[in-house]
Amino acid sequence: MYSLILLHGLGSNGEKFGRELLETGITSDGSTLTQLLPNAKFIFPTSRRRRSSAFGRSVLTQWFDIACLPDPSHRKELQLQGLAESARDILELLVQEQETSNIPPSNIVLGGLSQGCAMSLSILLCLDHRIGGFIGISGYLPFREDIDQAVEEVVGDDDNPFSGGGEEEQQDPAVRAAIFERDLLCLPPVEKPCGESTAHRTPIFLGHGSDDEKVPCLLGESMARILVKADYKVELKVYHGLGHWYRIPDEIDNIVEFLRSVVGWKVLSYGNCETNSDEKTTSTTV
Repeated sequence: MYSLILLHGLGSNGEKFGRELLETGITSDGSTLTQLLPNAKFIFPTSRRRRSSAFGRSVLTQWFDIACLPDPSHRKELQLQGLAESARDILELLVQEQETSNIPPSNIVLGGLSQGCAMSLSILLCLDHRIGGFIGISGYLPFREDIDQAVEEVVGDDDNPFSGGGEEEQQDPAVRAAIFERDLLCLPPVEKPCGESTAHRTPIFLGHGSDDEKVPCLLGESMARILVKADYKVELKVYHGLGHWYRIPDEIDNIVEFLRSVVGWKVLSYGNCETNSDEKTTSTTV
């Protein structure tokens, strides 16, 4: 059994996002994700409701507050509380999948769309173990300039705030990214951090539209560059002419192939697809 946990974008919810993805996310041979992945449980959490600085203080479902969608670095301090709260919620969900549902970390794929991608990526960077994979659609990396600075190699610098003093910490970019992210999310530090106590061996798929008007493609490309610098293996697909969404069927094809060939999930061929029921689709409020 596999678990695919995908987070919705700002103003949406798990039920709406999940239903639309599973109904409209069709591959080029006409298959749905539930048909191709009969052994997968699809989980679509819903964020808490928070006041939105970007939308006149309206109360919206959002993983964290943000002042400007095209420029997430603007007044970025507004994001801190929501990032920390949502991280605790999603980390609890990950533990629940492993301990209650008996799903090993290697069979869990995390990800999301837009702000859901941003939130889930922050969680990935703070993990002390690898998971099966990560899927990010039309997203960005919160505090990307700070993380970029954190992963820069600074050897022998006593003033480096991202080093715990050990030589391995100073030289391992994945460790420096994890130290920064855990501090950002108000999580306790990992005891004796090293490369294997991070999620850097988790393969990452990122998809972004070249004409994305809400989250500019440059943010997606910058995110990929920083992740590679932090020693993550990243596959970035840019879909020309696409706005702020996923491309059907191309991006769905790419995601399915990523799950099959990179993550190692069993994916049925179209001729062997079975009709899947809603019992393996879950939307939860966190």
